[in-house]
Amino acid sequence: MIIIGEKINGTIPAVKEAIEKRDAAFIAERAVKQAEAGAYFIDICASTAPEYEIETLKWLMAVVQDSTDTPLCIDSPNPRVIEAVFKYANKPGMLNSISEEGDKCEVLLPLMAGNSWEVVGLTCDNNGIPCDLETKLAITRSMVEKAAKYDIIPDRIHIDPCVMALSTENNSLLNFAAEIKAIKELYPTIHVTGAISNISFGLPVRPLLNKTAMAFAIEAGMDSAVMDPLNRDLMGTIFATYALMGQDKHCRKYSKAFRAGNIGSLSK
Repeated sequence: MIIIGEKINGTIPAVKEAIEKRDAAFIAERAVKQAEAGAYFIDICASTAPEYEIETLKWLMAVVQDSTDTPLCIDSPNPRVIEAVFKYANKPGMLNSISEEGDKCEVLLPLMAGNSWEVVGLTCDNNGIPCDLETKLAITRSMVEKAAKYDIIPDRIHIDPCVMALSTENNSLLNFAAEIKAIKELYPTIHVTGAISNISFGLPVRPLLNKTAMAFAIEAGMDSAVMDPLNRDLMGTIFATYALMGQDKHCRKYSKAFRAGNIGSLSK
């Protein structure tokens, strides 16, 4: 599972305060802990007023890159903000994100030509997030075809089918699983990602729903996730699911994660 650590985001109150105070130690600690817990990328999202976003992202990038070697996932709803800060990354990472909304593909995909940067692709367009599978597949095809013009192959793309909340869509997980399988059938080497915790929005005991949904999503073929790598229950579910699916030879990764203290109950 390719884990994109989600804990440096200005929508989180403690992170927002740290950004306002320019508390580098707080941000650095969050980055290091996520990297140590198994994050492949550290997502950084300023979530500030537009006039401060570029400056804030540059600061976050500098702090995180000074504290860990884990690649960045540069996150903004504005592709021109990502374009402006792109040159401050000291190694290839991930761009979050493109879609068929506006000119996101046209702005961001050229940045990925001739290097190994990866990208998240959301299955939405100028009409919002579609509800039907065929439209999501059509958006996926369009993004992959546009990426190919810059020699960006599918295994550098992480498609996010945009899982819906179970509280508003009773078949949310069933639809998400069908979307994962269909995308993987279309492009076997592409990655499928998502913020699985969105599925439990508005419902009680959210962790129970999240870890159960994670197991179903992995079985369907999801191999990337925007999540908190410090969530021991969710991480444990990931290792256990791969072991139970026969994709962890002799349960070595599961056992190693336990020995490292990354899964299971904490000793008291």
